[in-house]
Amino acid sequence: MDKETIKAHKISDEEYAQILEILGREPNLLELGVISAMWSEHCSYKSSKKYLNGFPTKAPWVIQGPGENAGVIDIGQGMAAVFKVESHNHPSFIEPFAGAATGVGGILRDVFTMGARVVAGLNSLKFGNIYDEKCGKHQKYLVKGVVNGISHYGNCMGVPTIGGECAFDECFNGNILVNAFALGVCKSEDIFYAKAEGVGNPVIYVGSKTGRDGLGGAVMASDSFNEESKSLRPTVQIGDPFSEKLLMEACLELFKTDYIVGIQDMGAAGLTSSSFEMAGRSGSGMKLYLDKTPIRESGMTPYELMLSESQERMLICAKKGYEDKVIEIFKKWDLDAVVIGEVTNTGKMELFWHDELVGLIPIEPLSEKAPILSRPISEPKYLSEIKDYKFELKLSIQELFIQMLQNENINNKAFIYDQFDSSVQTNTIKADGRLGASAIRIKENGASVAMAIECNSRLNYVNPKIGAALAVASAGRKVACTGAKPLAISDCLNYGNPQNPEVMWQFAQGCEGIKEACKELNTPVVSGNVSLYNETEGVSIYPSPTIVSVGVLEDANKTLKASFEKENLSVYLLGESLGEFSGSMVMKIQDKKVSGSLKELDYKAELALWDLLYKANQNSLLECANSVGIGGIAMTLAKMFAISSVGANLTSDFDDEKMIFDESASRAIIGLSKENEEAFLNLAKEFGVKAYKLGVSTSQKHFKLDSIELSKAELDKLYFESFKEQIQ
Repeated sequence: MDKETIKAHKISDEEYAQILEILGREPNLLELGVISAMWSEHCSYKSSKKYLNGFPTKAPWVIQGPGENAGVIDIGQGMAAVFKVESHNHPSFIEPFAGAATGVGGILRDVFTMGARVVAGLNSLKFGNIYDEKCGKHQKYLVKGVVNGISHYGNCMGVPTIGGECAFDECFNGNILVNAFALGVCKSEDIFYAKAEGVGNPVIYVGSKTGRDGLGGAVMASDSFNEESKSLRPTVQIGDPFSEKLLMEACLELFKTDYIVGIQDMGAAGLTSSSFEMAGRSGSGMKLYLDKTPIRESGMTPYELMLSESQERMLICAKKGYEDKVIEIFKKWDLDAVVIGEVTNTGKMELFWHDELVGLIPIEPLSEKAPILSRPISEPKYLSEIKDYKFELKLSIQELFIQMLQNENINNKAFIYDQFDSSVQTNTIKADGRLGASAIRIKENGASVAMAIECNSRLNYVNPKIGAALAVASAGRKVACTGAKPLAISDCLNYGNPQNPEVMWQFAQGCEGIKEACKELNTPVVSGNVSLYNETEGVSIYPSPTIVSVGVLEDANKTLKASFEKENLSVYLLGESLGEFSGSMVMKIQDKKVSGSLKELDYKAELALWDLLYKANQNSLLECANSVGIGGIAMTLAKMFAISSVGANLTSDFDDEKMIFDESASRAIIGLSKENEEAFLNLAKEFGVKAYKLGVSTSQKHFKLDSIELSKAELDKLYFESFKEQIQ
């Protein structure tokens, strides 16, 4: 095999020596293509695997942890929630509409492959500086393309997109982040797994036909960008949500039968990863007759068929004798379904083309001997340069308040979420635009499932370990503010180039932060994804571990809002304000800096707040609640009253006026009626949570916080109207 071909497949000299040892001979081109996809960063996690070990993954309510298509938790009365978050960053930067759309398609398949009907979607989007002279216009184009792609796919599938987050920073100028989350619901006993066992059992290809789109996508997503990356458009898959809708309905119908052994989505690396994963998990072998694959382009080769990432396809291992029944279901839904192989006991993947053996690869060694790299790590030099920076006010708090509320990182994103159908399926209780976590009703057991997606990249830049822990805590706190109990997380770890020792250090620290927070807060990791090589021309993104927290509230009718619906409600701040300005929004806006050093997270204080919110809501003491996040209590209160029908008269009593922008963790704003005040304060004392009365909601359409005063109309204009103007 010539050196150029090996290099083109991103295979190192050490890896090639390993391949020769596994095969006992030189690979042919097909075998090299298959192995390079399986050993790509995207599929093998070779740079990250050593740090992912040790994530807390177990709890009494966890039914399935990492290792399957999605994680599964018990949500009561025999029902389960199936969920996962995943990235489609590289494809979305190259071709925003198709990249984002197929990102949604892929995550939906991961969930319904497990036997669950998808009932909700979220997304976390990070873009560059929309005011930048060089790339601002392009960033706006990317925003519109990505949002259009997500809404197109989700809306056509009839899956409500009920929440998300969107942030802007120049560190994303060369690499945007598009992380999509999906959650499905099914009976706990009806979960399906990705396995292929039972010698002689047929392997059936179902769904759309295979084309050349997405060829080499997994390998492309395992590399950083440069000027030549513009030629990578052919590696971006093209999605068809209507085909996927048919595929989902056909699969859900199939799951009501006992015709199959296992099922796997054809995601990254297509037929290669699905076949190897199914056989590998079961310790089986497999024969595939590639000429039987349904194709939509002429002259396709075995190499292309194994590596195409055409969308809307699944691989099924059926019980012998039930092939025709399986095929009948898919034909009814107007989808291709063809037996293309069978399970064997050889432990090898045998690839045939018109009865000729064209590829022979041992399955277990390929997985077991997949490279696990110990890349060099070193603490980033920038940390010593930024750690001592202290924030001081240079502008009036009124001026800063106005600048912050209309900043694209804080203002209302109706321009984005109005394009998503959030009410289809009629289960949505709390959707995008209503602040904090989103929530849906589970008709089968009367519960609500709350979910929040969260990542503050600035905090992770300042301290990758504490920043990652804060993301776990913040996502959980948002869930707790709906009255639900946070139970588990899914993570999507977006970092720069792993060949840079400073990036690998950030990654290792981020993993430690997540491990620590999940253990202390008792929210195990049940699924996730790693996205590396988010780098362009040598510049890596800020570390961005996206966390989705999922929780359950037994009675959906008790779901808490984040808005004040009545006058004369008492407004309280819960938790301690410690003066945390490192990596804060106010520093970024006033000083154009991301600096400082973060305080350690007090897990006891965080848990006490969650427990208090849960108990107070169970006792019907609260009218509303919202987590304090970026911009501190100033922005949290401004947003709560912007979406409310009443005004506010509030005083913080802080000694230093800048403290209204402090971003200390473990805090929430609540509203409650005067008659419940005493009972609530006693409960807060019992849980050891400090409660500070800020004031009341008023009938006057006016917002007052300390020396900041605005009419409700001015407040609403700043918050609701600014983003649309900024993005046009």
